[in-house]
Amino acid sequence: MSATRDVSFEKSLLPALAEMGKRFSSAWNRAAAGEQVNETHVTFLDVQTMLETLSPRRLEMLRHVRQHGAGNVRELAQALGRDYKNVHQDVAVLEAAGLLLRDGRKLSAPWDELQANVSLMAA
Repeated sequence: MSATRDVSFEKSLLPALAEMGKRFSSAWNRAAAGEQVNETHVTFLDVQTMLETLSPRRLEMLRHVRQHGAGNVRELAQALGRDYKNVHQDVAVLEAAGLLLRDGRKLSAPWDELQANVSLMAA
């Protein structure tokens, strides 16, 4: 089964809330009709935050965790050849965004892909 994490950018809070409401309503209706619904979404309110959160090093980290897993942050830092403090900070950011999951000390990124959507519509 392929897992996808949808990442989007909304120019302001109201369209973001409206889009979240539409997704919730759609999922609710599909579940009520007997369809199994398993989807997750992450929304950023500005493109700069999205780009900072999904920096090249953090994307590299997500790929590594997806392919190899990580028993803990120190193990991950060693595998990536990076400083523990910086990896710890990146893990915290990705975990807060919902892109990296933690079970005790173990880290996982159970997504096969991230899909980014940027709206060009006026707010």
